[in-house]
Amino acid sequence: MARSKEFEDNEVLEKAMKLFWEQGYEKTSISDLVEHMGIHRRSLYDTFGDKHTLFLKALDRFHDKLCDGLVGEVKRSKTATEALQLIFSSVIRSVDDSPSGCLMVNSAVELAMRDTEVDIKTTDLFSLSEQLFKDIIQWGQQSGEFSAEYSAEDQAEHLHAVYVGIRVMRRTSIRKEKLQHMADVSIKLLSK
Repeated sequence: MARSKEFEDNEVLEKAMKLFWEQGYEKTSISDLVEHMGIHRRSLYDTFGDKHTLFLKALDRFHDKLCDGLVGEVKRSKTATEALQLIFSSVIRSVDDSPSGCLMVNSAVELAMRDTEVDIKTTDLFSLSEQLFKDIIQWGQQSGEFSAEYSAEDQAEHLHAVYVGIRVMRRTSIRKEKLQHMADVSIKLLSK
């Protein structure tokens, strides 16, 4: 008689995502995952496949959560400037129990040069993030908040690079005030 599954997939996937986020792919062993997720090794393989497949599913979960969070920040905003401030503040001042930095950025740095699937997933997320910045900048240009001296696309590329850089620096001991200052200056540079 087959045993019934004693866990909820999304809950244990969330635990795996956080462990990969904290330790990276290479440093995280199957034993670490089994212990951290609180499931049996066999259940891990039966439900998620091998370590690499689990990692790709964790990246997808992170992608969905990040996109939902960013879109939510923008929808709550009354101005384009406020939308950008909320996005940067959510990265710099995160108060939940998430590891610092960004799982996608960390994964791109660790694996994208030698793992095509990770490269595709990280590049896709970067494209979506950059498009979100472009949409916000266009909103700000149309409302008169932001200068149209440079195209929204060019400004979005620059702002996205700052955003990714801040996500990387968030894993260091750099003070949050300095990161916030970088974000504030980058947003001010968009103004008329």
